[in-house]
Order: sequence, then structure tokens, then C-alpha cells
Amino acid sequence: MKFSRTYGLQEIAKIIDVSFVGDEKFPVEGMNEIHVVEPGDIVFVDHPKYYSKALESAATIILINKEVACPEGKALLISEDPFSDFNRLSNHFRAFRAASESVSSSSSIGENTVIQPNVFIGNHVKIGDNCLIHPNVTIYDHCVIGNNVIIHAGTVLGSDGFYFQKRPHGFDKLNSVGRVIIEDHVEIGAACTIDKGVTGDTTIGWGSKLDNQVQIAHDTVIGKNCLIASQVGIAGCNVIEDEVIIWGQVGIKSGLRIGKGAEVYAQSGIGMDLEPGKAYFGSPAIEARDKFREMAMIRSLPKLIEKIKK
Repeated sequence: MKFSRTYGLQEIAKIIDVSFVGDEKFPVEGMNEIHVVEPGDIVFVDHPKYYSKALESAATIILINKEVACPEGKALLISEDPFSDFNRLSNHFRAFRAASESVSSSSSIGENTVIQPNVFIGNHVKIGDNCLIHPNVTIYDHCVIGNNVIIHAGTVLGSDGFYFQKRPHGFDKLNSVGRVIIEDHVEIGAACTIDKGVTGDTTIGWGSKLDNQVQIAHDTVIGKNCLIASQVGIAGCNVIEDEVIIWGQVGIKSGLRIGKGAEVYAQSGIGMDLEPGKAYFGSPAIEARDKFREMAMIRSLPKLIEKIKK
């Protein structure tokens, strides 16, 4: 998430009441999770295991719970609880604002776009031209929808990411203040749920088509011309490259990359990166031809056992 202007390091430190290491005017332009940070961003880290990863990331401001040597060209915000202070910053820069109308007056709707009854459109939503939004669709704040998009009934765009940290008292939620971006010529089926990014964007690429009841979690990026069938569940922070086909009831764990043109057969479980242009099946999924060969061998075992007995 980028801020509306560039802030000085001292200004940010005052918002969350923490000390800092670096020039008080050191530029701060936004905040993001580590997998999408850029120079000018704040990233938080609260465990020694991940200190190096955060300090060596593209982020130039590290919100950290220990005063460590500050890398050249970067700055530190020293916090007793970086997780909570990251939430305080996200609330400060993009606080929740209750709706007072079913279609926000701050939203923008393009020419020839049809909005069916009982659609909710939140604050600062942008919808392009020639779209069709069917009844009972819910579009949370800050979502961006391109041109020639169809969204079927009951779909929800922009719900919170499923992101919690275990604490002694239970689970604390990391605020979701990112966006959902739907590019041109996308069609989304009925009763789909697409979570917004925690601080970045969840993106559905140009021309991709989603069947009914598909779940896409926070910060996942779907490429161009992908086809995703019913009841697929995609966890957060995945990259699905262009022209991927995912058939029904596939589950995909977080933080993976599925290569261009890959095809995943129904009811598969994906726990590792998949190479481009190959077909996969099984749970855990392997190349489909290897899985079918394995299944054929298993079916032949009873006959082999009988031969051994004789």
C-alpha cells in the first residue's frame, strides 16, 4: 500500500510512538508484506529467524523489535510489538469506514455498465465500461474492476485475508488494507470469494474465467487467460502464471508458483511449485502421467501377490 504522500521517518515514528534509527526525514512512501515490498516501504519483523530476510529485503524501513545494525541506505523503527504497530499504521492510513449507502457516492462506474438489484459497492471502488454485475454481489472498498467484466450473483470481492498470529491469549488478526484488482474481460462465477491483499493487491488477470464457488486468498496473483473450475481453493501469496487450467476441487497451499500453461486435474492437492506446460494429478500432486502409471501398478498388485503365493 502506497501512502498519499511521502512521509519522514520521524512522522511515522510519532504515529505509533516508537523510536527510530536513521535520518528523521528519511522518506517513507508505503507499507507492505515482505514478498511485495519496494524501496520506500515499511516491512515488519518480530522474530530473530526472519531478521536477515527483512533487513536484506527491498524494503528500506524495517519495523523491528530489536535495535540491530542498520543496513546502509535503510532506516529502523524500533517497536516492542511490530505486529500490533503494523496494524496501527494500516488503521491510520486506511481506516475502515462504515457504509451509509448501498452504492457509495465515492465509487466510479463506467459507461454501459449494468448493476443489478441488491449489489453493494463500497467506498472508492472503480468499475470500468460494459460490465455486468449480477444481484447480491458485494464489492468491498477500494476494489478495481476493469472493462467488459461479468460477475455472477452472490460473489464477494475484497473480504479480509485469513492472516492471524498465534499469541498467548489466542489469535491476533493482521489487518487487510489492500485491494482486489480484476482486469479486463474477466468472468467470475456465482458465490466466489476473492480476498483483498493484506497490504498489496489480489489480482485476476486479463481474460481469466472463474467457475462458481472458487476461493482466492489474499495477495494471490492470477495471470492472463486462466481457467479455474468450481470449488478450487487457492491460499494466499500464490502466483498462477498465464494460461493455467485448474479443474474442480483442487487445493493449493500458500506461497507457490504455478508455471505458464500448467494443467491441474480435479481433486489434486498442490504443495510445491509446478513447472510450466505440464499436467499434474494427485495429492500431493505429481506429473499426471507418473501418477496414472503408479495407479496402474497398484491395481496390478493383487495379481502379483497371487502369483507369488503360487
